[in-house]
Amino acid sequence: MVVRQESHPGTGAGLAPPEFSEAVASMRAARLRPEVFCEEMPAPQRIAPFAAALSADVTVDDTDLGTGRIILLHDPAGNDAWDGTFRCVAYARAEIEVDLITDPLLADVGWSWLTDALDAHGAAYTAISGTVTRVATESFGGMAEEGGTAQIEVRASWTPLPAGGTAAAAGADGEATLDVAAHVEAWAELLCTAVGLPPVPEGVSVMPSRRGQRGAGR
Repeated sequence: MVVRQESHPGTGAGLAPPEFSEAVASMRAARLRPEVFCEEMPAPQRIAPFAAALSADVTVDDTDLGTGRIILLHDPAGNDAWDGTFRCVAYARAEIEVDLITDPLLADVGWSWLTDALDAHGAAYTAISGTVTRVATESFGGMAEEGGTAQIEVRASWTPLPAGGTAAAAGADGEATLDVAAHVEAWAELLCTAVGLPPVPEGVSVMPSRRGQRGAGR
């Protein structure tokens, strides 16, 4: 997977600093399940001087069950709201059974899918925040026979940290290299969990994601 780096005119950004380039390179090394088709997407402008973004679809039997994106932001000057110089912003949306939409625990469970995935992949983080939204759609008239549909959406942001490090260690001083691969893998696992895919069996590895490749896991 090729991850495009973007610097944004008007933000004072020039050439990408080494710590950002290294973090983006680590995004390329993320190992994703074959059901996850991941590719680059344009990063949002004006949020941070430097940004890189990925989008993904979870596809099973040629049917798209979920979609999402993850954005890595970097401001060498730091951001008080982030408690650091990097920020991950993620979004995941998945189809769910209609009868789940009324489950009072659905939002809590949806949020735990993210935090559990981050912890399981050893993705250290701080200052996490976000929302879980459930959406139900009913069809009427000529579309009534299509029945209802339901979706869950998870939107979150967090400050990624070097393994065992702190927010300060992930800054522009170069004391520690920020490996974002685990955060990308956790986001992809969130997508897979949300669409109801079973966990990958222990001992089965997956290969680095490549645009257009959907081969089986190794």
